[in-house]
Amino acid sequence: MEYTLEVIPLPVSDIDRARDFYRDKVGFHVDIDQEVVPGLRIVQLTPPGSGCSIALGDGIWEMSPGTRPAPGSYQGLQLCVADIGAARAELVERGLDVSEPVRHAPQDGATFLYFRDPDGNGWSVQEYRRRAAEPLHRVLAEQAAGRE
Repeated sequence: MEYTLEVIPLPVSDIDRARDFYRDKVGFHVDIDQEVVPGLRIVQLTPPGSGCSIALGDGIWEMSPGTRPAPGSYQGLQLCVADIGAARAELVERGLDVSEPVRHAPQDGATFLYFRDPDGNGWSVQEYRRRAAEPLHRVLAEQAAGRE
Protein backbone atom coordinates (compact mmCIF):
# COMPACT_ATOMS: atom_id res chain seq x y z
CA MET A 1 0.00 0.00 0.00
CA GLU A 2 1.36 3.41 -0.94
CA TYR A 3 0.40 6.49 1.05
CA THR A 4 0.64 10.04 -0.26
CA LEU A 5 0.70 13.17 1.84
CA GLU A 6 -1.62 15.52 -0.03
CA VAL A 7 -3.34 17.88 2.44
CA ILE A 8 -2.26 19.44 5.72
CA PRO A 9 -4.98 21.21 7.73
CA LEU A 10 -3.57 24.48 9.04
CA PRO A 11 -4.94 26.20 12.17
CA VAL A 12 -5.77 29.85 11.50
CA SER A 13 -7.98 32.40 13.22
CA ASP A 14 -9.41 34.06 10.10
CA ILE A 15 -9.94 31.94 7.00
CA ASP A 16 -10.30 34.86 4.58
CA ARG A 17 -7.19 36.63 5.90
CA ALA A 18 -5.18 33.39 5.71
CA ARG A 19 -6.46 32.62 2.19
CA ASP A 20 -5.49 36.09 1.02
CA PHE A 21 -2.06 35.82 2.66
CA TYR A 22 -1.20 32.44 1.14
CA ARG A 23 -2.60 33.41 -2.26
CA ASP A 24 -1.26 36.97 -2.54
CA LYS A 25 1.92 36.96 -0.45
CA VAL A 26 3.18 33.38 -0.78
CA GLY A 27 1.78 32.64 -4.25
CA PHE A 28 -0.24 29.51 -3.51
CA HIS A 29 -3.06 28.58 -5.92
CA VAL A 30 -6.59 28.50 -4.49
CA ASP A 31 -7.94 25.08 -5.46
CA ILE A 32 -11.16 25.14 -3.45
CA ASP A 33 -13.03 27.87 -1.59
CA GLN A 34 -16.52 26.64 -0.91
CA GLU A 35 -18.94 25.20 1.57
CA VAL A 36 -18.41 21.48 0.92
CA VAL A 37 -21.21 20.39 3.24
CA PRO A 38 -23.65 22.62 5.12
CA GLY A 39 -21.70 24.61 7.70
CA LEU A 40 -18.25 23.41 6.53
CA ARG A 41 -16.28 25.82 4.37
CA ILE A 42 -12.96 24.56 3.08
CA VAL A 43 -10.25 26.65 1.47
CA GLN A 44 -7.53 24.48 -0.05
CA LEU A 45 -4.38 26.08 -1.44
CA THR A 46 -1.42 24.48 -3.22
CA PRO A 47 2.10 25.83 -3.69
CA PRO A 48 3.12 25.99 -7.37
CA GLY A 49 4.60 22.64 -8.40
CA SER A 50 3.57 20.84 -5.20
CA GLY A 51 1.60 17.66 -4.73
CA CYS A 52 0.64 18.68 -1.19
CA SER A 53 -1.84 21.39 -0.22
CA ILE A 54 -2.88 23.21 2.91
CA ALA A 55 -6.53 23.32 4.01
CA LEU A 56 -8.17 26.07 6.01
CA GLY A 57 -11.54 25.65 7.66
CA ASP A 58 -13.04 25.63 11.12
CA GLY A 59 -15.04 22.45 10.60
CA ILE A 60 -11.93 20.47 9.68
CA TRP A 61 -11.05 20.05 13.35
CA GLU A 62 -14.45 18.70 14.29
CA MET A 63 -14.13 15.92 11.70
CA SER A 64 -11.24 14.16 13.43
CA PRO A 65 -10.59 13.07 17.01
CA GLY A 66 -8.19 14.93 19.23
CA THR A 67 -7.68 18.46 20.38
CA ARG A 68 -8.02 21.44 18.09
CA PRO A 69 -4.61 23.06 17.50
CA ALA A 70 -4.38 26.76 18.27
CA PRO A 71 -3.95 29.18 15.37
CA GLY A 72 -0.25 29.82 14.92
CA SER A 73 0.81 26.64 16.70
CA TYR A 74 2.29 24.89 13.63
CA GLN A 75 6.02 25.35 13.22
CA GLY A 76 8.48 23.80 10.79
CA LEU A 77 6.28 23.65 7.71
CA GLN A 78 8.68 23.50 4.80
CA LEU A 79 8.71 24.41 1.13
CA CYS A 80 11.56 23.44 -1.21
CA VAL A 81 12.94 25.45 -4.14
CA ALA A 82 15.82 25.07 -6.59
CA ASP A 83 16.97 28.72 -6.23
CA ILE A 84 16.53 30.39 -2.87
CA GLY A 85 17.67 33.79 -4.13
CA ALA A 86 14.99 33.81 -6.84
CA ALA A 87 12.39 32.51 -4.37
CA ARG A 88 13.25 35.22 -1.84
CA ALA A 89 13.10 37.94 -4.51
CA GLU A 90 9.64 36.73 -5.60
CA LEU A 91 8.33 36.59 -2.04
CA VAL A 92 9.70 40.04 -1.19
CA GLU A 93 8.16 41.43 -4.38
CA ARG A 94 4.81 40.01 -3.24
CA GLY A 95 5.22 41.92 0.04
CA LEU A 96 6.11 38.98 2.30
CA ASP A 97 8.31 39.63 5.33
CA VAL A 98 10.90 36.90 4.86
CA SER A 99 14.35 36.39 6.38
CA GLU A 100 17.60 36.52 4.53
CA PRO A 101 18.84 33.08 3.44
CA VAL A 102 20.71 31.23 6.18
CA ARG A 103 23.33 28.67 5.13
CA HIS A 104 23.66 26.03 7.84
CA ALA A 105 26.27 23.94 5.96
CA PRO A 106 27.92 24.05 2.53
CA GLN A 107 26.11 21.08 0.94
CA ASP A 108 22.98 21.30 -1.19
CA GLY A 109 19.86 21.36 0.97
CA ALA A 110 21.41 23.27 3.86
CA THR A 111 20.25 26.82 3.02
CA PHE A 112 16.94 28.13 4.36
CA LEU A 113 14.87 31.27 4.72
CA TYR A 114 11.95 31.75 7.10
CA PHE A 115 8.58 33.47 7.39
CA ARG A 116 5.39 33.36 9.45
CA ASP A 117 1.76 33.66 8.45
CA PRO A 118 -0.50 36.26 10.13
CA ASP A 119 -1.31 33.82 12.97
CA GLY A 120 2.34 32.89 13.58
CA ASN A 121 2.48 29.48 11.86
CA GLY A 122 6.16 29.12 10.98
CA TRP A 123 7.47 28.20 7.55
CA SER A 124 10.90 27.58 6.10
CA VAL A 125 11.96 27.54 2.48
CA GLN A 126 14.79 25.13 1.75
CA GLU A 127 17.06 25.50 -1.24
CA TYR A 128 17.59 22.13 -2.88
CA ARG A 129 19.45 23.02 -6.10
CA ARG A 130 19.27 19.42 -7.31
CA ARG A 131 15.54 19.92 -7.96
CA ALA A 132 16.34 22.17 -10.94
CA ALA A 133 17.68 19.13 -12.83
CA GLU A 134 15.69 16.46 -10.98
CA PRO A 135 12.15 17.65 -10.19
CA LEU A 136 10.59 15.58 -7.43
CA HIS A 137 7.62 14.52 -9.58
CA ARG A 138 10.04 13.07 -12.16
CA VAL A 139 12.12 11.26 -9.54
CA LEU A 140 9.00 9.73 -8.02
CA ALA A 141 7.61 8.70 -11.43
CA GLU A 142 10.90 7.03 -12.29
CA GLN A 143 10.92 5.21 -8.95
CA ALA A 144 7.35 4.04 -9.47
CA ALA A 145 8.14 2.81 -12.99
CA GLY A 146 11.10 0.84 -11.66
CA ARG A 147 8.88 -1.02 -9.19
CA GLU A 148 6.55 -2.41 -11.82
